[in-house]
Amino acid sequence: MAAPASQTLSRGIRILEILADGPLSIDDVAARLEVHRSIAYRLLRTLEDHRLVARDSAGRVSLGPRMAALAAGVAHDLQAEALPELTAVANELGMTCFLAVLDGDECITLTSVEPRHAVANVAQRPGTRHPITVGAPGKAILTQLRDTQWPAVDEALRAEVAAAGERGYAISHDEVIPNLRSVAVPLVLRGKRPAALAVVHVASQRSDAEIAARLQQSATGIRDALGG
Repeated sequence: MAAPASQTLSRGIRILEILADGPLSIDDVAARLEVHRSIAYRLLRTLEDHRLVARDSAGRVSLGPRMAALAAGVAHDLQAEALPELTAVANELGMTCFLAVLDGDECITLTSVEPRHAVANVAQRPGTRHPITVGAPGKAILTQLRDTQWPAVDEALRAEVAAAGERGYAISHDEVIPNLRSVAVPLVLRGKRPAALAVVHVASQRSDAEIAARLQQSATGIRDALGG
């Protein structure tokens, strides 16, 4: 018989997941958790004491500096090798470039880089997650899994993933965030969970194939650096 889960711990972790999408008021956090404001406040105070969250002058809560230190320790070697490649792609293409990995049935952003010079940057914060059944990174990850490892999907998505596998990259338009486009390539690393390199942008003069080719070049560089 499984041990009972800690509701308090579960709620605290859920708050961190919610705040990965951006700052919120205490009332917003309480609404997302479906708890009374006083409960949300106590949870946030505890997380704040550990510097996992921080509040600004307006009282809005965001992830704190300690979260960055903890995140840096996750797949440290992968992040270290990916960062120069992400930076090069972001600045060359003028698009936000990020590394996503499989987490259960979700795709989670491990690290990201915004272009140094761009008229309008698209933020893709580390910790951002969405189902692997939507978005280019999710589809690129699905190409690396056996059908038996997939969540329930419809035939349309199966066809999209099959096409992505054949051409070597996945695309998405308006799937995760309205008005945004994404291109992703699989990042297959021996002994590590399925991953993807991706960019997200509003519009570009470059074709999806051209963007994918640049991402594939970086994916190869990361694989070579990590020995497979």
